[in-house]
Amino acid sequence: MKSKLLALFLSGCALAAGAVDTATDSFVRVSPRDARYLELSNGQPYVPIGLNMVGPDAKGSDEAGGLRCMETWFQKLSQNGGNYVRLWLSNGFFEVEHERSGAYDEAQARRIEATLALAKKYGIRAKLCIEHFRSLDPNSAQKWGQKLMHRADRGGPATDMNDFFSNERSRTQFKAKLAWLTQRFGNNPTIFGWELWNEVNAVAGKSEAYMPWTQTMLAELHRLTPKNLAVQSLGSYDRTTSRELYRRHSLLPGNDLAQVHRYLDCGAAWEVCHGPVDVLAADAVRELLAFQPGRPVLLAESGAVEPQHSGPFKLYAKDKAGIILHDVLFAPFFAGAAGPGHCWHWNQYVDRNNLWWEFGRFAAVVKDLDAPAENFQPTTPAHPRLHVYQLQGRHSLLLWCRDAQNTWQSELERGQAPETLSGQTLDLSAALRGAQLAGVRIYDPWQDRWSSGALKSGTLTLPAFSRSIVVRIALK
Repeated sequence: MKSKLLALFLSGCALAAGAVDTATDSFVRVSPRDARYLELSNGQPYVPIGLNMVGPDAKGSDEAGGLRCMETWFQKLSQNGGNYVRLWLSNGFFEVEHERSGAYDEAQARRIEATLALAKKYGIRAKLCIEHFRSLDPNSAQKWGQKLMHRADRGGPATDMNDFFSNERSRTQFKAKLAWLTQRFGNNPTIFGWELWNEVNAVAGKSEAYMPWTQTMLAELHRLTPKNLAVQSLGSYDRTTSRELYRRHSLLPGNDLAQVHRYLDCGAAWEVCHGPVDVLAADAVRELLAFQPGRPVLLAESGAVEPQHSGPFKLYAKDKAGIILHDVLFAPFFAGAAGPGHCWHWNQYVDRNNLWWEFGRFAAVVKDLDAPAENFQPTTPAHPRLHVYQLQGRHSLLLWCRDAQNTWQSELERGQAPETLSGQTLDLSAALRGAQLAGVRIYDPWQDRWSSGALKSGTLTLPAFSRSIVVRIALK
């Protein structure tokens, strides 16, 4: 009976998906017009607007409840311009390898199939992260990070994590898992891409083991499912010792995206991770761009945590306006990333505070924007009050202006209401030198309101606003 219900559910999703725009039949790819950006295989530009959504809430862990939970989130995201999520196939709701090492559960696979059908129904593409475990040690304190079935003394192929990544038996078995998954789901346009591991450098192993393994498995993914992106991820970029590893990772052959994870974390080694969220998010993107990866850069995980990732940020409860999410969304793209940042804590922060509308505000800014055609050059012009993030392109000049005195410390920690700024000006004479203007539009994302603007001697006076405002200038 259960399998019949799931089959009916899948059939309903397929019928609903048939009415979706034909762009859903195109694959996400690195743009051949500008390798810093993404597009669909039909040539349509694609900006991945969404967040991490690992799996359903525990209360919805049964099959029907879990799918209802995922559909509710997908619907809320889609209604607000979202088109992207990151799922963990190693989450208990989806995990196909849960009984013994190398054995795969068809019933669990049907849950993945149903979730992908839902994603297609709502015009969302999913990045599928395959693994997240960190240890084969039964004494490890991180019980959620253990996968003891892979221990040799329990029928698995390895003695520890270094052995898991290095020995041929283990590698052959993981390739078999990739083959099993991609045979069922590969070369599917609903799949944004395949991600080998969540934060592979957080495992109890050495880079000399997991980096060569990563390169081998990225090549295997490209062989098995050539129409989908293949990627890998590292842990939070918050200390000097991570820089060289991030550089190697960003340049790794076969790694289609240069991804970075970074959070507001007052326990992080780097001071930048303690301060304004727009600054830490933009800085992470700039660091990776400086490596010149020749591929798109994405802030693939962000948000705020208690010191050293000891839990979700306690001040989330006060962030009813979503200022942290807003900065995570806007800062990376305006710093030169291929899309907005992708927040973590989708349930404990975004859904609990009903912040889905924030995605719609970012989507409004990039609507009808063809980023690969622009040859955007990101800069940060100095301003006495604002953090100004500027993208100068062939056909557009975009600016996101953030009040430097409105931060998580001022608004959430000290309870200071955001100030209404009036009479703020931008000197755009250098950026517009020799250009002909086709129109100036100004967007207040907090009011969801567009207005027109006019320059006088190269200077634009902004309307009154709080927190942030966007300027979009069309060039002839």
